[in-house]
Amino acid sequence: MARNTAEEAQLGVNVGRTERIISGLAGAALVAFSLRQRRLRGLLLPIGGGLLARAATGRCPVNAAIGRNTASGADDRVSPVASVGRGQGVKIEQSVTIDRPAEELFSFWRDLENLPRFMDHLESVTTIDARRSHWVAKAPAGQRVEWDAEIHNEIPNELIAWRSLPGSDIPNAGSVHFRAAPGGGGTEVRVVLSYEPPAGRLGDVVARLLGEAPSQQIADDLRRFKQVIEAGAGAPSGEPAPARG
Repeated sequence: MARNTAEEAQLGVNVGRTERIISGLAGAALVAFSLRQRRLRGLLLPIGGGLLARAATGRCPVNAAIGRNTASGADDRVSPVASVGRGQGVKIEQSVTIDRPAEELFSFWRDLENLPRFMDHLESVTTIDARRSHWVAKAPAGQRVEWDAEIHNEIPNELIAWRSLPGSDIPNAGSVHFRAAPGGGGTEVRVVLSYEPPAGRLGDVVARLLGEAPSQQIADDLRRFKQVIEAGAGAPSGEPAPARG
């Protein structure tokens, strides 16, 4: 029988269901990896074991130390507009210069359903209304994560800023900035992304050890964005992009 929130709190459970599942998957993968890497076994095996314990018990000493509890569903963020608590997440910043005007790049990106065309980790983005959308992304070990997001700040041809909504598998917030490149050579596109790994900061360490560095993923996504736009592939088969509903 599932425990209620009060029972879980009494037992010290402070890790939510999704985090426990992904912690277990990451822990098992890390333990298996460490058993094949004798030189790194002493470092990786305890981390993998810790993730497995986190999944099994639902208790995380780091969460307890900072007063964070994802099992209760409580929103402990320090700002009403933040999706990632200050100091809890991972920040990524990448940029690329594209030989196209800012208004063209802004228009393509603002149609969020275009994003999976160059963001390899995204399966789909579905527009809900003018500001809200539903995102589905690939996760390690063949899993999927989903969240709803909203655009909370927008300056035409300059800025799009979004944040995930409560209940997201991975709390995240980000922005994309468009500005003229120095010397008039196209447009600099800069992406700033903050997210909370499903297993906390330790989960980000595990992802890097397993070769899934989010920073590199974003850099690769921007490189593909540049290729798509500069090749004139903003719409498939040379057809105009469909009008937004």
